[in-house]
Amino acid sequence: MTIEEKILQMTQWTYGKNANANNIEASKKAVRPEIGSLIYRSVNPVYRNEIMRKAMEQSRLGIPILMGFDVIHGFRTIYPIPLAQACSWNPNLVAKAAAVAAKESKLSGVDWTFSPMIDVARDPRWGRVAEGYGEDPYTNAVFGVASVKGYQGKNLSDTFSIAACLKHYIGYSLSEGGRDYHYADVSAQTLWDTFMPPYEAGVKAGAATLMSAFNDISGVPASANHFTLTDILKQRWKHDGFVVSDWGSIENLIPQGFAKDRKDAALKSFTAGVEMDMVDNIYADNLPLLLKEHRISMKQVDDAVRRILRLKFKLGLFDKPYVEELPEKDRYYQPESMAIARKLAEESMVLLKNDGQTLPIAHNIKQIALIGPMVKDSINIMGSWEGQGMPSSVETIFDGFKKEFQGKTTLNFAKGCDFDGDDESGFNEASIAAKKSDIIVLCLGEMEKWSGENATRSTLALPVIQQHLFSILKQSGKPIILIISNGRPIELGSLNRLSGAILEIWQPGIAGGSAVAGIISGRLNPSGKLAITFPLTTGQIPTYYNMRQSARPKLGGYQDISSEPNYWFGHGLSYTTFSYSKITLSDSIISKNKNLIARVEITNTGLRDGKETAMWFISDPVASVTRPVKELKFFEKKNLKAGEKQTFQFEIDPIRDLSFPDANGVRHLESGEFYIMLNEQKVKFELVD
Repeated sequence: MTIEEKILQMTQWTYGKNANANNIEASKKAVRPEIGSLIYRSVNPVYRNEIMRKAMEQSRLGIPILMGFDVIHGFRTIYPIPLAQACSWNPNLVAKAAAVAAKESKLSGVDWTFSPMIDVARDPRWGRVAEGYGEDPYTNAVFGVASVKGYQGKNLSDTFSIAACLKHYIGYSLSEGGRDYHYADVSAQTLWDTFMPPYEAGVKAGAATLMSAFNDISGVPASANHFTLTDILKQRWKHDGFVVSDWGSIENLIPQGFAKDRKDAALKSFTAGVEMDMVDNIYADNLPLLLKEHRISMKQVDDAVRRILRLKFKLGLFDKPYVEELPEKDRYYQPESMAIARKLAEESMVLLKNDGQTLPIAHNIKQIALIGPMVKDSINIMGSWEGQGMPSSVETIFDGFKKEFQGKTTLNFAKGCDFDGDDESGFNEASIAAKKSDIIVLCLGEMEKWSGENATRSTLALPVIQQHLFSILKQSGKPIILIISNGRPIELGSLNRLSGAILEIWQPGIAGGSAVAGIISGRLNPSGKLAITFPLTTGQIPTYYNMRQSARPKLGGYQDISSEPNYWFGHGLSYTTFSYSKITLSDSIISKNKNLIARVEITNTGLRDGKETAMWFISDPVASVTRPVKELKFFEKKNLKAGEKQTFQFEIDPIRDLSFPDANGVRHLESGEFYIMLNEQKVKFELVD
């Protein structure tokens, strides 16, 4: 390969203006046939094959182009946002959704997704909290691995497999104040304790690629950090894939004050371990000169190119560069795909509150006031990064209620207000609908652009006009069921106190309407539990379940509000009840090379079937490096029929579950007392040498 051919393999461009058929020929002509990768925004396999044919037939070496796209929670069949998916506590279902996304992507010409995002996120002001799996390292690891396996299948060369990309490596979610792209002060201990575990798990699961982050990691930006990109990823973890920069993150080294110009940025990012440059064109412009000046070596370039070519070979692109040109009806919304979408929406919704068994609604309810800007919404309910989702395919909340209650209950709809602004002209119509109804179902929430990238918010509270609509409806004296659709935890304030029930539906994708209506009617039993804490106020941030113990546990709290959040990580109600037996341990004293079995019997003591998730936590009260008050180490979700009893079991591996990393990433297993915690139980055991 010539130097130009090698460096073009390390370069990613976008494919052109859009997927409009009128632009196909112009876009195809603009693409260099030697380019390594394109961000492919079309759904047209014909167009993709035209571009690929140019690479295979008009370049000297006939190297296929790697087509990438942000397939975050579905390609055309849009699933709940990743934060919601984590609340399902069903990684097998999430893997199935990722597999559907991979199939739709591949049939449309996409070989590579920039997903999953596994940034442990504890500041919900940061908009990208919607794209990950919440505040816990273990949870992010489990769902990250599930997504990787769903996207990549058993083998990358399988017909419907695409390459996964772990992002954003690393520490991005710790950006100060939740402000996107900002500095992140990440201590070495926090790096290894909190942020590394999901990435290590994803790499071990075979994730083909990683994406370097925008943030500055304690003075050395993530896209030029040799320690994380090479020392850890390539040398310690032996990752044989490649790293792609985030959009413009190499050029961003200049405003970050780490590089003086584009040439310097190219040098620092490339030598740190970023193999592919996303859209900057910095590598193409500067690496040839850096080679000539002997500031980088051909050996380094060859290693980078080998990594990129290796993935193309693994994906089978050299053998099968073209995709089958099927019509859209044979690619999207297949029955099995929609069934997964409905199931994931159902299991990801979290019943936060249900005073006096407000839900499910009584069978004698004759009229329901269905009010709010989310009721008929078909855009924002899909959430940010909605891929190639189409609003026309969305089942709205109103659609779901019509199907659920048709012939049984009258629905009195009123929008009431928009998501934001000061237009209260719809309040009167909403009040009328409320007064003639038996119960109010109020659907509030966020617009999709309020979360995702570059969507930092200073407050988690809903806009004033939505809160005002609630207060107006409360004057009717009718019970209010609050449904909230959002991409981050919400500061509920008085809405929490004054609602009879609150259902968190997140942004459930295209099949959420029936899931919402089914839970409200009682046809479905909610089983979701929070993967992220809901703070009482924005001022409580950061607040998360596994904080470290205070030096004075009974002091130091807020003087003006409670220090307790609204709803902790793991909270979620059901329409049935579960009782837990006492935890039994296979032994009370174990050695470091012996596993411990913890068991509990959970009984469905209610009158209807339901799913329960047992969350097993470990507490290490005394260690040479202080530990969180508790850490999630295992979870298991099972369906229990009414009256049924099942055994839930956690096998504790001391090395895996009781050790901890130091600031150098070296794991330590120390003898002493430990506690296993489950559903308010706390049982002590001892680890000895």
